[in-house]
Amino acid sequence: MKTRIIISLIVVVCVALLSTVSGVNSAEYDYEVKAKKMSFGWKVVGDTLAVKMSAKTEGWVGIGFNPSKKMKDANFVLGYVKKGEAKIIDEFGNEPTKHTSDKKLGGTVDATLVGGTEEGGITTIEFTMPLKSADKYDPAIDVNGETIVLLAYGPSRDSFKTKHKYRTALKVNLSTGASEAVKK
Repeated sequence: MKTRIIISLIVVVCVALLSTVSGVNSAEYDYEVKAKKMSFGWKVVGDTLAVKMSAKTEGWVGIGFNPSKKMKDANFVLGYVKKGEAKIIDEFGNEPTKHTSDKKLGGTVDATLVGGTEEGGITTIEFTMPLKSADKYDPAIDVNGETIVLLAYGPSRDSFKTKHKYRTALKVNLSTGASEAVKK
């Protein structure tokens, strides 16, 4: 009798653990917006933003938050997958049409790579970042207000030096999922 109870408990615990692990691995996001051949999914977890970005490219995918003019003052994260290994960079829009590594400007890298894949001509990058870091090159993001989000992807080349093949700007409320295209 005790053996059956112990086996039943082990089965229940294993099922619960498998359910939890599969939920974590699927990395469900609360919201997602799509723009042409690109998507941006996100979830706010405390003071952290979890992001998933995908595009129909075998090159880089990127996102920027809250520019003041074109790309200026935006916090950018770009990523690609090469030979199965994902890589990201954290940059700051230091000019209307240019962004530079936070580290090179004297800041810190505050985006943390979660993972990335390149399958069927689609590159997907997942990362987390603080909503408010101590880095002056990472402007705070207010999840309750409107956030301007820049989405872009590059040509089929694993290099952060190539110019975007596609780009767009969206106005997003990160706490409700409401979004609309920004008129240019």
